[in-house]
Amino acid sequence: MQSHRRAVVLLFFRHRMSSALPTSVDELLQRMIQFDTVNAVSSGRERPEAELAAWLEGVAKAWGLSTRVLPLRFTDAKKQEIGDALRLAADQLLITVPADDSRGPASERPWLLFDSHLDTVSVQGMTIDPFGGVIEGDKMYGRGACDTKGTGAAMLWALKQYAASNDRPNNIALLFSTDEEFYMTGIASFIAFDLPSLGWRPRGVIVGEPTMLKAVVAHNGVTRWKITTTGVAAHSSVPFLGKSAIRMMNKVITAIEDEYIAKLDRPHDLTGGAVCTITLIQGGSQVNIVPDSCFIEIDRRLAPGETAETASAELQKVLDKVVASDEDMKVKLQIYREASALDPKVNEAFLPIVLNVLESHGLPKHIIGAPFATNAGDLAEAGLPVIVLGPGEPYPAHTKDEWVSLGSIRQGVSVYESLMRTGLSQ
Repeated sequence: MQSHRRAVVLLFFRHRMSSALPTSVDELLQRMIQFDTVNAVSSGRERPEAELAAWLEGVAKAWGLSTRVLPLRFTDAKKQEIGDALRLAADQLLITVPADDSRGPASERPWLLFDSHLDTVSVQGMTIDPFGGVIEGDKMYGRGACDTKGTGAAMLWALKQYAASNDRPNNIALLFSTDEEFYMTGIASFIAFDLPSLGWRPRGVIVGEPTMLKAVVAHNGVTRWKITTTGVAAHSSVPFLGKSAIRMMNKVITAIEDEYIAKLDRPHDLTGGAVCTITLIQGGSQVNIVPDSCFIEIDRRLAPGETAETASAELQKVLDKVVASDEDMKVKLQIYREASALDPKVNEAFLPIVLNVLESHGLPKHIIGAPFATNAGDLAEAGLPVIVLGPGEPYPAHTKDEWVSLGSIRQGVSVYESLMRTGLSQ
């Protein structure tokens, strides 16, 4: 009873706090953390980002910024890939601020797009209040503080300050995207359906992820596979009447480890190159039944220049050999996620602009790569110049006590606002 009463009081407090406008970027981030936006695939909740997106829309409107809700829509190929999960993510929010007219009509000025995703990974196993936004010293704790509500808060606060100025050389858009942590349906929908109908195309894109304000120009992509073996169930006292799916899977795993993972050779100077890991296994239904089903899931990181189709075809060849060696073997390969790698070639014109802004803030003009995937890969594949850039260290993300440095968030505001004001090549 006591714990229930505490939960009710906490929810009331958070609701009351969310009704007033934030007065600093620290407070904005704290409010954002207090919304539970754990990705629908992990939480089982439909549209988990919706409440935060609605609150951000209200804040943006109160500050005089233009907003637009972007419904999620999907191509037939995407529907086939992820099925029922399509209905789980919330619609997205686009916030815009026009250029001033001192340099000519705003419609003729270039656009700069910022992106930050609202969903987070699971809170299971966390040792802090995941939605507390507790501040200790320079650190704010909570799920999403680092990945990546911190970048979203910094972008929105920078946009607020930019909108209040009479010196606005560029049109600026901020996309709060959804479902980045699992299927990346949000950015796929934006590229396929919203981008062509906006009436403008961004001169450059900044994808917000914690990079310590270093420019990430390349990162790996990802494809994920589910492999299922199918056997015949039987009573475990007469196992010869059945066919064990776990026995089949043992052969499959050995072949994948020895013939695929061990021979994977796709290095990349910036991202480290391709890697592959079997991350989940499940099989059988009861201790006294010969298992008729077993599956594994595999995470395959794609180096820039690779495609999911090629990687999947290479794996299928290994599976075909296993099947050919055992007449009882029944194996099915399913692809359930694809995200493109970020190739540095798309950034050649936009990168010097970003590096000059970083230098003006006393930050190093270094470029780096990353082993993880982001929305930037799909945006780059759509032909947009894109850099991944944001405050905060990357590896407190997804941890049991996730945090972000508030000093880095404030510095991120300054860098983002400078990018909004910088001259974009025509």
